[in-house]
Amino acid sequence: MRRNRHDSPTPSAPDPSARPVRTGRRRGLAVGGVLALTLTGLAAAGTASADDRAQPRTVPLQILSFNDLHGYLDPPTGSDGNVPTAAGAVPAGGMAYLASHLKSLRAGQPHSVTVSAGDLIGASPFTSAAFKDEPTVEALNALKLDVSAVGNHELDEGVAELLRMQYGGCHPVQGCFDPNGYRGARYHYLAANVTYKPGTKADRPARSDDYGAWFGSRTGRTILPPTWVKEVGDVKVGFIGLTLHSADELVAQAGIRDIEFRDEIATANLAAADLGRRGVKAIVLLLHQGGLAPAAATYDFPCNPGGGPATISGDVVDLAKRLDPGIDLIVSGHSHQSYICDIKDPAGNDRYVTSASSYGKLITATQLQLDRRTRDVVRSSVTSANHVVTRDVTPDAAQAARTATWTERAAPIGNRVVGSITADIRARGKIRDVETPLGDLIADAQLEATAAPVDGGSAIALMNPGGVRADLTYAGSTAGEGDGKVTYSEAAAVQPFGNLLVSMDLTGAQLEKVLEQQWTPQSDGTVRFLHLAVSKGLAYAWSAGAPPGDKIDPASIMLNGTAVDPAATYRVTVNSFLADGGDGFLELRNGTNRLGGGVDLDAFTAYLGAHAPVAPPAADRVTRLT
Repeated sequence: MRRNRHDSPTPSAPDPSARPVRTGRRRGLAVGGVLALTLTGLAAAGTASADDRAQPRTVPLQILSFNDLHGYLDPPTGSDGNVPTAAGAVPAGGMAYLASHLKSLRAGQPHSVTVSAGDLIGASPFTSAAFKDEPTVEALNALKLDVSAVGNHELDEGVAELLRMQYGGCHPVQGCFDPNGYRGARYHYLAANVTYKPGTKADRPARSDDYGAWFGSRTGRTILPPTWVKEVGDVKVGFIGLTLHSADELVAQAGIRDIEFRDEIATANLAAADLGRRGVKAIVLLLHQGGLAPAAATYDFPCNPGGGPATISGDVVDLAKRLDPGIDLIVSGHSHQSYICDIKDPAGNDRYVTSASSYGKLITATQLQLDRRTRDVVRSSVTSANHVVTRDVTPDAAQAARTATWTERAAPIGNRVVGSITADIRARGKIRDVETPLGDLIADAQLEATAAPVDGGSAIALMNPGGVRADLTYAGSTAGEGDGKVTYSEAAAVQPFGNLLVSMDLTGAQLEKVLEQQWTPQSDGTVRFLHLAVSKGLAYAWSAGAPPGDKIDPASIMLNGTAVDPAATYRVTVNSFLADGGDGFLELRNGTNRLGGGVDLDAFTAYLGAHAPVAPPAADRVTRLT
């Protein structure tokens, strides 16, 4: 574990084009153990020295935050590279532009901290993914990021790889990508609710002398520290990092078998109490869990002016209402949305919840005052505004050069043509609730790769929508391969996770249960719908008006024109993420006679080459009924 750093990055001037949102009440006292500590702090404040009284009563602090970067060193393209504004879509993002905007925002600010709500790495474009996301960590170090929550994608390759990302060292299989070696993240990853299971040995990373020094905290044996403290002026500010408690549904099980994900609220409140015992009263929560803005909302839509009910939905709303009042600000992520909302804490006081979209397209700038006497945030001083990372500024030269270097190293592999297509093949709806041509194409590729008896003998393949990360576009790229040609890097952008294929036996009744698990009731009363892609030959119909668990008529499930028999056994292929119950498809854990296959990306590229040129599937295998 690194020691706390007390150096403040160079800070920032507010952007006049952004809309600030201002709270209207002072923060009340916290409850329970934190209340006693707050009262103690207030009593101690009355004995301040003459030197203390001569100083300004408050210390200004700027918190710059972003989330869900996903290794986007180059500017994101297509719809992923646009930010919705009142004047229309604005191209945004790219590490060199993000660095320039951060430098501008820091200018003139006496104290500034840069933070993230997680998913900085994982599901990354080829330039970063080809080198296990070391290029992104290197760029974030140069960006002067201070601290981040661990997101679910930080765990895509398991705990051991995340610890290597934090502490450094060359990859255990692929070795060193940089002749100078990999020194790890200089920013602090926090994982307050990701703990080792009882009885599990926590192996110390080779490059850390004091790994586990935080195990005595109330949050227990977490894989990385639960909190980080920075002194701002002479006031301590504490940061807590959490990921969503259902992250185990979103991560391949092989790398997380020895850990568990605990409840966000209980863990955050324990971590806040620990900070309070250390005399830290100004607390920021970095939460990898998010909300959903209204359809067609702009990046700066007024979530709840005047402190009325928040106009976002999703899990973060309920969490914000229940988290300890001692937490002063919630920086959220995961949902790739942009919002700034004032959601009252349990004591009825104003508290901001922010999110900055994804892929480095937005920065949230929060300004606040720290009271030197109470050692706490003056809640009435808090303002937040989202700033677009536009591309009309001079890109940071050092970041641009760094990205160019890694791109050059990746080019010999990434620019290799693996197949061709006749037109754009699109990936997914933003909320992943529609059948898509690209999803079905991937399912077809996985079926072909496992159809032979020696490879699995499968008759069906299913693909999760969250595993499809980009479109295949007909227009040629800057690599110069030409229109219609698909390069390895383009295919890798579609399927960046490197999952293995798994073939298994399912009965027809189990297959129906898997299909029913596409609909999952949520704590806020909504129903999450993750539309599985299906391979050619499989068809079924579902009813929009039916309740979850009864959406599909078993008689409608057909395989090559024949009704699926609930009692018969079928060979089904999925990726290893789904095979382990990912995305809540728990019935797949019960599949029997499993046989491992090759890597999903290899199956995809082989299919693109064998069937070139590939036309977009019609995406009409699943029928929606009223």
